[in-house]
Amino acid sequence: MSTTTASAPTKTGSVEAQGRRTAHAADPKRRKRVLMAAGGALVAFVFLAPYLVMVLDSLRTSSDVKSTPPTILPKVWQGDTYAQVLGDERFLAWLKTSLVVATGSTVIVVLVAIPAAFMTARHRFPGRGAFLLLVLVTQMFAPTSLVVGLYRQFFELNMINTYGALIITNAAFNLAFAIWILHGFFASIPTEVEEAAALDGASRWQVLRRVMLPLTLPGLVTATIFTFIAAWNEYVVALTLMIDDDRKPLTVGMRAYITGYEQHWDQLFAASVIAVVPVVILFAVIEKHLVGGLTAGSVK
Repeated sequence: MSTTTASAPTKTGSVEAQGRRTAHAADPKRRKRVLMAAGGALVAFVFLAPYLVMVLDSLRTSSDVKSTPPTILPKVWQGDTYAQVLGDERFLAWLKTSLVVATGSTVIVVLVAIPAAFMTARHRFPGRGAFLLLVLVTQMFAPTSLVVGLYRQFFELNMINTYGALIITNAAFNLAFAIWILHGFFASIPTEVEEAAALDGASRWQVLRRVMLPLTLPGLVTATIFTFIAAWNEYVVALTLMIDDDRKPLTVGMRAYITGYEQHWDQLFAASVIAVVPVVILFAVIEKHLVGGLTAGSVK
């Protein structure tokens, strides 16, 4: 009887001690998670801070934007700035140019890069190495260093102030990246997959369209996003080749809001916020395809 009574506190004390050790071991893990979450929030805030400033400045008056000392929140909230910008025919023309140029450049790059990357990755032919080296060399030249030559070339072709000039230029400068990244994805696919499809009677085009492209979806999405954003944000070539104000893209046209005679800072920031929206929409639409492609590729 005395033995049972003595052993009970011992078991209870052992359970309590084990619980304290478990809680003590969980504390460092909990602190680590909290620190990681705080660090991630800090990094996110650093990247989002410029966009937050743009949004707040678009809701201020122009005089408030230039006021000193600056304030975090607007002194007078102005809610009709976005309506003014969207109702501006010049802005709609700039937006149209940016959409046409970015979309056209992306389509050309994707249509050319897919067969080029597929052939260089899956087939050996004379000049293959020289072709890949030439593609890589084109990435070493900045558009700024070639802008004079580009202007002269398009002037001879009577393509100054045309959408075609910007589409061709942006496609040319982004094609190398798309070919190289798709080349890596095509080369990583086992040859047995392609051979199995060929044994089933699939032609080379059917192998590319039905077998290879689904497996390279992450690379295709990456190339598409990169090309669209690069063409959307291009400035120097558009500034040189586009003369008429109504045919300029957003990156160049938005300068009209700030001149030596008038400064519409609120409209400039509102236009900048609107210019970010298409890129955000593109990411939102393509993200699920990117994640799905990565998952499918890992399983297959």
